[in-house]
Amino acid sequence: MIIHTKNNIARSTIKNDKKEKIISFAWQHLLLFIALYIMTLGIAACVKSMLGASVISVLPYVFHDAGTGGLTPSLTIGQYTFIMNALLVVGQVGVLRRQFDPVQLFQLLVGFVFGMLIDLNLYLLSWLQPEAIWEKAMAQLAGCTILAAGIALEVRCGSVTMPGEGFPVAISKVTGIEFPKVKIVVDGSLVLLGIVFCYIFFGKWQWHIIGVGTLFAMYYVGWAVRIASHHLKWFDRLLKYRPGFRRYIYGLARYIYRK
Repeated sequence: MIIHTKNNIARSTIKNDKKEKIISFAWQHLLLFIALYIMTLGIAACVKSMLGASVISVLPYVFHDAGTGGLTPSLTIGQYTFIMNALLVVGQVGVLRRQFDPVQLFQLLVGFVFGMLIDLNLYLLSWLQPEAIWEKAMAQLAGCTILAAGIALEVRCGSVTMPGEGFPVAISKVTGIEFPKVKIVVDGSLVLLGIVFCYIFFGKWQWHIIGVGTLFAMYYVGWAVRIASHHLKWFDRLLKYRPGFRRYIYGLARYIYRK
């Protein structure tokens, strides 16, 4: 009888552990989705500023504009972003080879959602048409700030790495070079490729794609992410939160802001 009771308790514990893991996984990735939405909202605002796109969207923006002239397939910025992210995942496989963790293929799904959210936010911000230079500057500043906030939240989620970070991580792991240095080189290379393709497709520099706003984003976003990361204790508590109907109704706000 005692043995039977112990077995029931053990099975119950295993069942609860599985339930806890499922809930934790779902909650973590719901928060990741929200973080990605915030990131892509910032990216869309930078595109609409007409002062220069953020680094991650420079190449997709060039190919999208070329597509409007029939020089490339007529795809959206979000669709080209997904293609670029997929190539970055392939690059990780090529760099790491047997060291590549198959779970990181989940980056492809995240990259697909990321691209869709970019297009969604570009549609939602279609009303944003800044004309005066100060209006463009404000749109760029707002976009970079929102992007930085989204990145800080995305990193905090501790889920799968975004392809834009995964590729530098792979190179850093193989070469032993520090990640920040590799990240700067990779980002710089993406911008350089954007410039090269501008001349290939259009025969001239496209300042609305790669402009002063792009340079500003390269420095400001990293700085803003570091600042934001020091003010996310509330988000850490949110990550530990386990959804339940009563908590949703009565306890969420108290849980986040408790002393």
